Amino acid sequence: MTDTQNTSMAAPGVRQSKAEAVNTAETRELYQARQQIYPKLAHGPFRLLKWVMMAVALGIYYFLPFVRWERGEGMPDQAVLVDFANSRFYFFFIEIWPNEIYYITGLLILASFGLFLATALLGRVWCGYACPQTVWTDLFIMVERFFEGDRNARMRLDKAKWSFDKAWRKGGKHAVWLIIAAATGGAWILYFHDAFDLLENFFSGQAALSSYLFAGILTFTTYTLAGTMREQVCIYMCPWPRIQGAMTDREALNVTYRFDRGEPRGRHKKGESWDERGDCIDCKQCVAVCPMGIDIRDGSQLECIQCALCIDACDDIMKKIERPTGLITYETDDNVDRYAAGEKPRYRFIRPRTLVYAGAFAIVALFMLGALITREELQLNAQRDRNPNYVQLSDGSVRNGYNLKIVNKAGEPRELDLTLEGGDPAIQVRVLGAAAETPMRLPVGADQTQDFILYLTLPADAIDSQREEFVFRVTDPVTGETATTRSVLVTGVNP
Repeated sequence: MTDTQNTSMAAPGVRQSKAEAVNTAETRELYQARQQIYPKLAHGPFRLLKWVMMAVALGIYYFLPFVRWERGEGMPDQAVLVDFANSRFYFFFIEIWPNEIYYITGLLILASFGLFLATALLGRVWCGYACPQTVWTDLFIMVERFFEGDRNARMRLDKAKWSFDKAWRKGGKHAVWLIIAAATGGAWILYFHDAFDLLENFFSGQAALSSYLFAGILTFTTYTLAGTMREQVCIYMCPWPRIQGAMTDREALNVTYRFDRGEPRGRHKKGESWDERGDCIDCKQCVAVCPMGIDIRDGSQLECIQCALCIDACDDIMKKIERPTGLITYETDDNVDRYAAGEKPRYRFIRPRTLVYAGAFAIVALFMLGALITREELQLNAQRDRNPNYVQLSDGSVRNGYNLKIVNKAGEPRELDLTLEGGDPAIQVRVLGAAAETPMRLPVGADQTQDFILYLTLPADAIDSQREEFVFRVTDPVTGETATTRSVLVTGVNP
């Protein structure tokens, strides 16, 4: 356990009392039991922003599977769907096939560079507002506050003996937590099957066993992580607090206590002078609202998720005592030193670190956009039979077999014309099961891969080399779209 963690845990009434904070070589333990945190409800712009972010994030997660997107006959109409059965990933107008996994890779890289850039500019803003652990913990605390009251009421309830009042409040809280957790697990599996069909099958007991298994796993993890572990996940399980140190610097905006304004701190009575003292009245409201149970006045700490609720709490107190707000604010470490030295603040959002992150993000985004714009919806591949390598017929002609694979990524079926380019014009083409016509017409269903067995025959009197090189070409006569692939016809004859 780090020194900063020991410091943050020493906040009176939050994690442990001063008497319990003795940390000598004789009393220090390898592990410390979790001390319950009772965050107080804050009021202010940052709390409002967190409410909005929570509502938007949860709304997207729970309701997105029910959004429809028309793609054509025979294709799923769910806007966002991971279709393992047909090896597809649908995201509104984008459809990703197994051989296009680089799109997923690109999205992950974009998310990484976006997180790096956000951290370099605004610290752990992701953790404070958009991280799933933060969002669901906020929701669970809201339910807890509804049943048990705000900070002081919850502390009194936990200390009280068991009674009917305590039992129904605790029971109601956990029941709603379980409902939310079950809804979370249920919503997750809706992204892998048609949402409406799966809901009907799930509650009638006809869904696949995997659906119940994964819904149960997500229910358990949501209830456990957001309901009972909370800040422990951020401190001990998540690697990002330790990684972010390499992503940021002294010019990144972070939630910061203005030492130059606040110290020396101490109690203040109305009418007393503010001379020779700081603005901090040591009310500890910043500690009371902190979901991590830390004291921001102790400086930068890995537990801080930059939720800025301490800013709301402090600004509210500053207004009441008629002092300027911003004692706790978003500020850079560099500016804190500049304030202490009597210098003006300086903000440099454009600096080498941010330029590198933004540049890398832009390059990957442009590459993905280019790949998406130039994406081919018609692809062709030919695999020549090698066992046997060729067949010599009774009349002396030579025949080669091929497996022709046509990929139609369009949302409608196609009738494609197959032609040969190059090679000897005497080559005869026959597709197994297709009518003998020129050009040969091959039907391919919407959003499907179709295989065709194809035979090429070269008459004996036309054989003048060991191999004939040519190009297979398929053309959509409606759109003019084409796809080609090179191949050879092997004769096995030395001219």
